[in-house]
Amino acid sequence: MEHTLGTPQKALQINIDLKKFGTFAEIGAGQEVARWFFQAGRASGTVAKSISAYDMAISDDLYGAVGHYVSRERLESMLSHEFDQLLRRQPAKPSQPKALFVFADTVATQSHTHGGQGWMGVRFQETPGGETSEILIHFALSDPETVHEQEAVGILGVNLIHAAFYFNHDSKLCANSLMDGLSRRRVEVDMIKFSGPVFASVDNRLMSLQLVENALTDAAMFTAAGEVVQPSEVLYGKRVLIERGSFRPVTNVTLDMLVRAEHQLQEDHPADGEERVALMEMTLNNLMSAATIDHQDFLDRVDLLGALGKTVMISNYTRFDAVTSYLRKSTQNWIAMVMGVPTLSEIFDEKYYTDLPGGILQGLGTLFAGKVELLIYPTRISTDGQLSTADSLEIPDGQKRLYEHLREKGSIGAIREFDEAQLHVAPGEVLQKLQAGDPAWRYMVPPQVADLITQRKLFM
Repeated sequence: MEHTLGTPQKALQINIDLKKFGTFAEIGAGQEVARWFFQAGRASGTVAKSISAYDMAISDDLYGAVGHYVSRERLESMLSHEFDQLLRRQPAKPSQPKALFVFADTVATQSHTHGGQGWMGVRFQETPGGETSEILIHFALSDPETVHEQEAVGILGVNLIHAAFYFNHDSKLCANSLMDGLSRRRVEVDMIKFSGPVFASVDNRLMSLQLVENALTDAAMFTAAGEVVQPSEVLYGKRVLIERGSFRPVTNVTLDMLVRAEHQLQEDHPADGEERVALMEMTLNNLMSAATIDHQDFLDRVDLLGALGKTVMISNYTRFDAVTSYLRKSTQNWIAMVMGVPTLSEIFDEKYYTDLPGGILQGLGTLFAGKVELLIYPTRISTDGQLSTADSLEIPDGQKRLYEHLREKGSIGAIREFDEAQLHVAPGEVLQKLQAGDPAWRYMVPPQVADLITQRKLFM
C-alpha cells in the first residue's frame, strides 16, 4: 500500500519542486495554508507572495465588490487577479522557467448561528508557460472551536494544492486525497469543479456522484446544463419542490407528478413573485441497478433529466427528514415533496427510525420542520382501476392520530388532478418493453426522453 504523505511532507514536496512558483491569497481564517509552506522550509523558491486582504474595503479594492464575500464569485475574482499579477511580474525570459499557480480561499469560521464554511481553489499551469487548469471546492467546517477550524482549512488547502500538482491524472484520487489528515467529523466537501486542459476528460457531474459515494458529503447538486453548484447558490431563500426516483427512465407519470404538484402549490400557496426550484433527487440506493453503481448508467439518467431542464440532487439519504435538514441549510421557505402512496406509507413505518432516540416522532418532527408539505400522487392498486390515495392509505394504529393531524393542518395533501390514463406506467415496465424491443415504451415517456433514448440507444 502506498504511504500517504502528511501535511508537512506534502508542503515540503511542493517547496522543493523547483518547477513550481505561486501566490497564496487567503481571507477569513488567517493564512493557515501558506503557514504550512513556510514552516516546511525551502519556501523561498515556491512562494511568490502571501496575502490576506481581510478588510472589506481593501478586499473590494483588490478584487472588486461582490454581494457575498464567502462565495464562488469572490474566489474566482481572487484567482484571476492574483494570477494576472503573477504573470505580469514574471521576467520575459526567466533563467529557470516555472509553472505558475495561485491558491485562494475565502472562509467564514463558526458563529453563534452558523457553522464554518468556505470556498477554496487553485489555478495552475501543468508546465511552464502552459494553459491554466483549475479546481474549485466548497466545504463546511464542523470543529467546535475556531482555532481547530483554521487548522482544518490549512490541511485542506495543502491537500488541494498537492492534489492539483501530483494527482491531476486521476480525478477520483484527486478528490479523495482532499481528506488526508482530516475526517468527516471536521470537514465536508460538498462541491468540486474541475476545469481546463488537464481535466478535459473529467465530467463534473460524475465527480459530484463520487463525492457522495466516497462519503466526502451526503448530497451534491448540479443544474440541467451540468454545472455543479453549492446548494445555496441555487436554493437560497427560494421555494423548493423535490421529487425522488430512479428515473430509469423518466416516465410520463414522473413528469406528471411534478407538473401537477407545481400547479397545486401555486393554487394553494401563491408565490407572489417568489422563485421556486424543482429538484430531481436520486439516492445511492436509487442508482444501484446492479451490485455497484454503473457510472455510465448514472450519466444516462442525468442526461434524460437535463433534456427536461431539471436540476439534479444526488444523496445518500434514506429518510426524508434528512432531506428537510439538508434543504433547511439553504432556505427557510416552503419545501414541497411530491411522492407516491407507497413512499408515504414507508414514511410512517417505525422501522426506519430505530436509530433515532426519539424514534418516529423525532424523525417526523424534523421532516415537517418549518413550512413543509408532502404532495401525494395516487397509485393504481388493481386492474379494475381502484386507486390508493392519501385519503385511503391505511396507517398503523399507533400513527393514525398523528397522520390525521398532519392531514388536517395541510402538511400532507393529495394531488387533486392527475392523468389517470397513465397511472399504470412504471419505470420497470417501460424499461422491460424498451429492452424487449416493444415500441409501446415510446408512449410511456416524454417525447424529449424518447428521442434521446432512441438516438443514443440508452438502457438497451
